Amino acid sequence: MPAPHRSIRTVITATDTMEGAGFKVRRPFPTRRLDQVDPFLLLDEMGPMDLAPGEAKGAPDHPHRGFETVTYLLSGEFVHRDSHGGGGSIRPGEVQWMTAGAGVVHSEMPSAAFQATGGRMHGFQLWVNLPRAEKLSRPRYQGLGGATLPTARTADGLAEVKVIAGEALGARAATATHTPILYVHATLRPGGRLALPVESGWNAFAYVFEGRARVGREARAVPAGTMVILEDDGAEVLLSADGDAVAQVLVLAGRPIGEPVARYGPFVMTTERELVEAFDDYRAGRMGRIPAGVSREEA
Repeated sequence: MPAPHRSIRTVITATDTMEGAGFKVRRPFPTRRLDQVDPFLLLDEMGPMDLAPGEAKGAPDHPHRGFETVTYLLSGEFVHRDSHGGGGSIRPGEVQWMTAGAGVVHSEMPSAAFQATGGRMHGFQLWVNLPRAEKLSRPRYQGLGGATLPTARTADGLAEVKVIAGEALGARAATATHTPILYVHATLRPGGRLALPVESGWNAFAYVFEGRARVGREARAVPAGTMVILEDDGAEVLLSADGDAVAQVLVLAGRPIGEPVARYGPFVMTTERELVEAFDDYRAGRMGRIPAGVSREEA
């Protein structure tokens, strides 16, 4: 019988870098120290940034193939458009889940309204790998409004979860995923404690992005901007608040794909030859283009 709680394998401090047209992100991986946590390829924390009117930047038209991008916004507003007709606004508490599959060109830009007013921009982008058999699947876009993402609390009300994918505290997300994963945003008030079941054999990690949390069987105190990778030696990921401030944590787990990963820029395949093919298809326009002047911003 497995131990109740998973222990800590390693702790990673996120590094600051620039992305898109020039916005700051905190990145726990990929870095020189850690390439991936199969099936997860990248996690970026965008901000938090307090921006004056006209200062917000995004990611103009660019291609992807072979994986999924998941954008989760806490504050601010982005507009997504892509070459397969997907798109819409993403507002605080909402998620856009794009399966690039065989190839898509998309953009994620601050909305006109946010550009006009400025304000705080804060969110996350996650890349989820696809198995080789599904890398050339049909592209798909899912816009998940805040009301469609289930939430639940512990009996004492001191810990709350928002479930983006998978299930936690009896709340199950309706998100359609190619690769089975758990994606939970946990909020821990002082004294709050949370034990999240995770499938045996799945890789799991926690990323603390606000306050301080105690993580794992060891109840190690972890500050904001820190990722904790957990061993596959327990049935649950254990979290608790550390101190008298609210802690906020992303918990992710997924069934590893276990295949070779060949990645370069916006493409993630399994061989170098497939990467070359991806660049050739993009240059030839076979991933499509976003029509000029088309806006999918929602009112």
